[in-house]
Amino acid sequence: MNIGLYFGSFNPIHFGHLIIANEVLNETSLEKIWMIVSPQNPLKNNTALLNEYDRLQLVRLAIDGDNRIKAVDIEFKLPKPSFSINTLVYLKEKYPQHNFSIIMGSDSFQNIENWKNYSEIISNYPIVVYKRPGFKILKTFNASISVLDTPLLEISASKIRTAIKNGKSIRYLVPENVLEEIISRRFYRKKLKNTTKK
Repeated sequence: MNIGLYFGSFNPIHFGHLIIANEVLNETSLEKIWMIVSPQNPLKNNTALLNEYDRLQLVRLAIDGDNRIKAVDIEFKLPKPSFSINTLVYLKEKYPQHNFSIIMGSDSFQNIENWKNYSEIISNYPIVVYKRPGFKILKTFNASISVLDTPLLEISASKIRTAIKNGKSIRYLVPENVLEEIISRRFYRKKLKNTTKK
C-alpha cells in the first residue's frame, strides 16, 4: 500500500491540517495517510506543547469516521527528540509491505538540510510538498518531489492556543468534537508542564 506520512506536533490539530491531508489523498496516488504525532520536535520550542497522548486523542477525534487517515503514536515509543529518520527506519522494518512517502510544507522542505540524515531521507523516500505562502521551492536537493497547490487556510496552532488563553472562540477553526474536548478538558488554559505518561 502507498502510505503518506504526515509528521507534526498537531498542537492542536485544526482544519488546515485536515484540508491538506484530504487534498493529498485526492491529488496523489497515496491510498492512506498516517498522521504521525511527534512527542518532541527537535526543531521547535516545546514550552507550549500539550501532552502527546492528549494531542493524539484530538487527532483521533478530528479524523473519526475517515478510514483513509490514521492517527499514529509510533514516535511515543522511540527515543526523544523525535528525529524523522529514526521513525522512517523503524516503519520500514516493521511494515516492509508498504511504500512510504513524506508529506511536508514548502517551509519544512526548504529547511530539510537541517534534518538529521536528510540525504538518506531524500534518497529513499518520495516527498509530497504542499505550498505554503511565502516559502517558494528554490531548491529540490535532487529529491523525488511532487508539488501540490493545496487550498490553504491561514490557520496556525499557535494562534489557536493564544485565542484559547485569551478566552476567544476557536469555533470553525477545529472540528466540533475537537472543540468540545479542548473546552471540557480545559486544554491550553493553564501553563503546561512538559510531562509524559509512562
